[in-house]
Formats: sequence, C-alpha cells, structure tokens
Amino acid sequence: MYDIIHGNLNRQFKALELLASLLEEEFDLLCAHDTDGVTALEFSIHELLRQIVNERVSLKKNIQGATVAEYAGMLPDEERQELLRLYKLIDSLEQYSSRRASRNAELSLALLDQSRSLLLFLHDQITPKNVQCYGARGRLREARPEAAIYSGRY
Repeated sequence: MYDIIHGNLNRQFKALELLASLLEEEFDLLCAHDTDGVTALEFSIHELLRQIVNERVSLKKNIQGATVAEYAGMLPDEERQELLRLYKLIDSLEQYSSRRASRNAELSLALLDQSRSLLLFLHDQITPKNVQCYGARGRLREARPEAAIYSGRY
C-alpha cells in the first residue's frame, strides 16, 4: 500500500512541477502577446489539472478518506518522513502555481482592458463627427450619423 501512495504522491509532485513550468511559459506568451500560443497552452494546462484531480481522487480512495499526515503517522519513521516530504513539496508547488496563475490572470485581464480601450479609441476616431454646416438653402443642416428613414418627394 505504501508503494501505491508513494507513487501517487510522486506523480502529483511531477505534475505540479510541470504545471509550474507551463504557467511560466504562459506568462512569457502573454508578455509577447501570442494569443495562439496561450490558447494552445491553456488546453495543456486544463488537461494536466484534470489528471492531477484524478490522482487526488485515487489517493483519497486508497487512504480511505484520511489525510496523508494521518496515514503517514501509522508508518515506520523512514517511510513517514518520505511521504511528509513529498506532501510538503506538493503543498509548496500548489501555492507557487496558485500565485503564478493569479498573476497570469491579472495580466490577461489587463491586456483585455488595454485592447478594449484601443478598440474604443479607434472606433471614436472613425465615427463621423457631428459637424454643423449650412445646407443649400442657407439653413443649418441637421446631421444624421445614425440610420434614418428617408422622407420627402422623389
């Protein structure tokens, strides 16, 4: 049973190491404004997270709902220390990945706001201004930038 749990924790540790490197790569792609690269990387990150969750569920089932620390308390000293070491490494990688994901989300939202602001600015620049000028009969012409229904004689 120890080998199964140790293998599970080791797989989780390796998966979280990979997750941390993928999040760093995502940050670099966000800084480079490579949306296609970010999109492709997001699929990999989501698949990796799904696999980590499956490992967690399997671990919970193997230790029958107990915590890893409780299970490790029943083991000999050497095995207990190895499991607790892996558990602490996994916890620190989770914290690091969480902070990195938050930073990536903030950068992504900032880039979205910047793009939206630029789009609104460009839209304002190309829309016709409400210019007041005189028409052919010497009266102030009414500008209609919006769609309007034509009326009058043909």
